[in-house]
This record gives sequence, structure tokens and C-alpha cells, in this order.
Amino acid sequence: MLLPSMRPFTYLLLVGLAAWQFGCRPVAVRPELPTRDDALALGNPSAATPSPSNYDNYLMVRPQYALAYNRSRGTANWVAWHLSPAWRGDAPRQNNFRADRDLPGGWSRISPDDYTNSGFDRGHLCPSEDRDADPEDNAATFLMTNIVPQAPQNNQEPWRQLEEYCRRLTQQGYELYLFAGGYGRGGSGSRGGRTTTLANGNLVVPSRLWKIAVVLPQGTDDLTRLTPGTRVIAVDLPNTEAAGQLTWASYRTTVAAIQNATGLDLLNRLPTSLQQVLENQVDTGPVR
Repeated sequence: MLLPSMRPFTYLLLVGLAAWQFGCRPVAVRPELPTRDDALALGNPSAATPSPSNYDNYLMVRPQYALAYNRSRGTANWVAWHLSPAWRGDAPRQNNFRADRDLPGGWSRISPDDYTNSGFDRGHLCPSEDRDADPEDNAATFLMTNIVPQAPQNNQEPWRQLEEYCRRLTQQGYELYLFAGGYGRGGSGSRGGRTTTLANGNLVVPSRLWKIAVVLPQGTDDLTRLTPGTRVIAVDLPNTEAAGQLTWASYRTTVAAIQNATGLDLLNRLPTSLQQVLENQVDTGPVR
């Protein structure tokens, strides 16, 4: 973890060493230290609000991430977070999966036990290792509103690979804005067959899982620095064990395709003309 006392030269040296280690060329970074930025800087994809009457699009904003909870599905429509070295550290994995007590009173709350013997992992949307600067940050990722029923081979292979790749990018001088979620009904976990719901129908198993990552060289005033050449990674994976047979890069698609499937309006704080360019490109960048 980089400390505020580090001089710009020290930071640039560390970026260069990290890039050498992973066989990539670092970008030219600004001398500012990494920052923690607003998860919703690029937009609120579903115009979610913190009103309990908006029970299938309920906005929850935490210091670590933001999400739109869907009470009817028992999972988030989307989770948004920012990733830079400022969020990274050496705090141990808390592993304290738990019901989210911040949901409005009277709402059913998904518990970790609802996944027991289901054939599905408790899959993170905002990953645990993206928030390991301190135990409190890491513990926030284990709230069940940040968790989705995920086929183990999906979670442990391509999904994990993409998470790790995004973190490597932060070691090469980049910061990222990320969104992730699920849609559809019915996945195939380790027990085989097709499962549509868990927890007596209160938890919908999605048929697909998606993620997008907007990649920027580290800096400030991020909205003003997005251009038609900005790298945007979008993936859409089947929620099945078979998904683990391919790498994450095999599932690359466009933001526009994810929007068509989910009804979300991603990157909606960007100028319309820029959105159209960025949302209709399939990423062809490095995968390691």
C-alpha cells in the first residue's frame, strides 16, 4: 500500500517495477498519489433512489461501493466501485458473510446459510481483494447485498481471472471504474441441472453475469479525461460450470449489448456522443 509520505519519484519507480514484473509497459502517470474516487462518478445506471418504495431499484451507497438492490430478486441489479492502489493493502480476508442490516425494516434479508449445499458459490460483485486496505473496507464486501449465486467454475476461473487482471492494471499506473451484476433466471451450479431460485424463492439465481471496467491512467478530474480511445472492458458470462472452460477474454462483448440485456444505462454521465463510441466497441486490449 502506498503511503501519503511517498514522494512522486518513489511511486513512479514502484509502477515501473510492477510493470516489469508482469511483462507490461507502464503508462506515463501523473505524480499525484492514488485517490479513492466516487463509485458513481460515471453515472447511476438505473436511476436508483434510496426510497423503500423503490424496492426493486433501491440505492445503497457505502464508502466502499454503491449498489441498486432488487428485493424481488434478493441481489443487486448492479454494484459500482472505483479501484486504484489507494484501495489496496494487506488487511486479511474477513470472510464474514452476513445479512445486510441496512436494508429497510420488514424486508426479507438473504443470509449466508441460504447458499449452503446449493451448488453455488457466494460470488462477490465488488471483490474482497479490491478492498483490502483495512479490515472495515474488506468486511463491507461480505454483506450479502454484494453477493450473487455464482456457479463455482465461473467464479473461480474466468471471473477470478478478470478480477486479478483489473488489479494488475492498477500496478501499471491505471485506475478503474467498475460495474457488475447479473440478469436472467436460472443457472447451473456444481449439483447440475438448472436452478432458478434459492431461499424459498427469495433469491433468484441469474442466468448471466456481467462486468464492465473503464480503464484510465491514474490522475484527477477523471470525467474530463475520458476520450474515444479510453479502454472499456465488458464481459457477459453464462452462470454455469461450463463457463470455466474458457478465459475471461472469450466473453468480451460491448457495453451496449449488456445494456440491451439488462435495461441499464451505463456510463450515463458521459456526453452522448462519447457514450456511443465507448459503448459499441469490443475490447481487444491485453488480457494479462
